[in-house]
Amino acid sequence: MSTPRLPLAGITVVSLEQAVAAPYATRQLADLGARVIKVERPGDGDFARRYDTTVHGQSSYFVWLNRSKESLTLDLKSPRGREILHGLLDGADVFMQNLAPGAAGRLGLGTAALAERWPRLIPCTISGYGTSGPWADRKSYDLLVQCQTGLVSLTGDATSSARVGISVADIAAGMYAYSGILTALFTRATTGSVHPVEVSLFEALAEWMGQPAYYTEYGGAQPERLGTQHPTLAPYGAFTAADGRQVLLSIQNEREWAVLCARFLGRPELTDDPRFATSSARVAHRAEVNSVVAERCARSTAEEILKELEDIGVACAGVNDVAAFLDHPVLAARGRWGAVEVPGGASVRALLPPADLVGVPARMDPVPAAGEHTDAILAELGRTPGEIADLRADGVV
Repeated sequence: MSTPRLPLAGITVVSLEQAVAAPYATRQLADLGARVIKVERPGDGDFARRYDTTVHGQSSYFVWLNRSKESLTLDLKSPRGREILHGLLDGADVFMQNLAPGAAGRLGLGTAALAERWPRLIPCTISGYGTSGPWADRKSYDLLVQCQTGLVSLTGDATSSARVGISVADIAAGMYAYSGILTALFTRATTGSVHPVEVSLFEALAEWMGQPAYYTEYGGAQPERLGTQHPTLAPYGAFTAADGRQVLLSIQNEREWAVLCARFLGRPELTDDPRFATSSARVAHRAEVNSVVAERCARSTAEEILKELEDIGVACAGVNDVAAFLDHPVLAARGRWGAVEVPGGASVRALLPPADLVGVPARMDPVPAAGEHTDAILAELGRTPGEIADLRADGVV
């Protein structure tokens, strides 16, 4: 039985990428079968390779973001290096870059220059604050954008704010770049029109801030910072069980509140109390609501609470740490773990892409070493072994 052709087989992406946002977008293209040629600096390559050394000596960030790609090391400040890049772009469908502000333009790789020389090429630029406007030249990193969008002011508890524990601005930008590239490829295929794609970390995360933005603008104050509690619903948050573990429960409407009162709290009369009759009323009297729920949870273990809540149809969850997530029964039962090889030959567990295409196998090819595919790619471009040796000796690759 033949292996099904992956959806993006035949699409070539050349990426001057680093850190998280652009590599996240191109890894998802690679997951779907695109050939992704990752252009890195000679020597150490993408600086994200050195963020940590926890995965068999490799960076956890890099292993997550760079499977199924090819790595070419290239000095783009060298005329011969740029010539090699131009040869790659001659056969590419997509050009991705998230270089420092202005760097692509200085290399002759701005959107207008690309369109003039390669009219069918789809350029994608990921920036911090956009390529125009007053902050176009500012450097930007994930936490800076979390702060600028106000996300940090919503995260944490009443005593202190906190960053979101993952690179949420980078991930948001990578997701929008990925969907933008897919849309541009579809448009080119169906109409012949080529549309460059531009995404900024700031504007990607700004979109995710939509609900608190509306709440603040029209409600007169931003949502409170409440830790695991929900600012507009109650009871909705984590409570401590008798064994010291935490259980999160979520009440979304009056029907669920009535069920919780009657069948878990043992206090059906609370549904008639005007302080608790509606979601808004319960939020206004959050301390009283939480006190009742906390007192009840303190009488049972976390396992007992979860079983009771599940039996009566109230949404709930144990508050897992990362180790518990790794052993989650849903991931195991649904076969969501695959394996990828990392530089050095070790195999590591890796989650399959979250969007299943029925009948299409997940692509889980190795994470490349820096420059691992340089000689093969140069040979494809017509360079002889002697020419490749000269390029290497001169530090061009």
